[in-house]
Parts: sequence; structure tokens; C-alpha cells
Amino acid sequence: MTRVDGRVERGNRTRRLVLRRTVEIASVEGLEALTVGRLATELELSKSGVFALFGSKQELQLATVREAGRIFTERVLRPAAETPAGVGRLWRLCELWLEYSRGRVFPGGCFFYGVMAEYDARSGPLHDAAVRAQRDWSAYVERTIEEARTAGELRAGTDVGQLAFELVALLETANALSVLHEEETAYRRARVGIAARLRSAAEDGVPLPQVT
Repeated sequence: MTRVDGRVERGNRTRRLVLRRTVEIASVEGLEALTVGRLATELELSKSGVFALFGSKQELQLATVREAGRIFTERVLRPAAETPAGVGRLWRLCELWLEYSRGRVFPGGCFFYGVMAEYDARSGPLHDAAVRAQRDWSAYVERTIEEARTAGELRAGTDVGQLAFELVALLETANALSVLHEEETAYRRARVGIAARLRSAAEDGVPLPQVT
């Protein structure tokens, strides 16, 4: 039994090692750049060993998307949830997202922005995974806005879907321009735009973010 458990643990360690590399590659070169042979060579593993962990290139790609989602949750969603519901949490969520992109948690910027661009016009499981990721993120932003409205910190007439769309657009544009031009001006512009939009939607007397 000990030997079996040892093999399982070694397999788990190898899987984590592989996925750490695949999210890095995919964020820069796309999911199509992932191959068993490349990973085996770069990580000094056997091809058969890597293949046995995933079973197919597509499952390797899907596992990479799931791993990126786990990292995103740890770096953005969970820390944001520690702030009480309201405009403060919404602002914190946006700040964490910008730092996730600016700090290059993934070398190519936002992992999911890249996946959506790669698979938006295709069909199949990877397209479906990109759709789920986008919908889950948009839904999370909308819930955060709705919580702020319910808490009385956003105006009752706030269009939740519209505000979410605008905030996400500012975040993703900052990410795209920063990656393209290799500079950070877009992050400050996004912060200014987000703060202005929150000020226009907030109820009077609600503490608001200040961007300097």
C-alpha cells in the first residue's frame, strides 16, 4: 500500500510540475503550443510518463485551463472576497485583477484573455472551456455589483449587466495594451476609468476609491 501511495504522490507532483509549465507556455504561445514531446524534453521527463498523466493533448489543454482557473481564484477571487460586500469589494476585485495582469502571474498577461482570442471562432471542448471561463468571470463581477447594490452602496437603478460589461472592458483593454506595448500606462488609465464609473454609480456618502 505504501508503494502505491508513493507512486500516486509522485504522479501528483509530476502533474503539478507539468501544469506549472503548461500555463506559462499557453499564456504566451497559446494552448496549441502544448505538446507531450516538448514538455517531456523541457522538464526532463519521459513522453510516456507525461502522456499517462493526461491521456491526450486535449485533456492536457483542458487541465491547463483548469489549473489557470485555480491560480486565478487564489490570486484574485479569494482575496477580494475578504473585503465586505459593497463598493469596496468591487474596487478591490478590480485592483486585484489589474495586479494579476500587471504582475504577470502568467507571463503573457491574462491567461483567459489569450484563450478567448485563440478559440473564440472555433468549436469544440476548448472553445466551450473558454466560454465557461468568460461567463463565470462576468457572472462573478455581476454578483459583486449586485451585492454592492443590495448593501445600499450603489444606486437602486444601477444596470448591473452594463456596469459589469464596462468594468471588464476596462480591465481587459489594460491587459491587452500592456502586453502589446510592454508598458504600464494602460493600468493607470483603467484604474481612473473604473474609479470614475464607480463614483457615478455610488450612492451619496459611500467611501469611494481615490486614484492618484
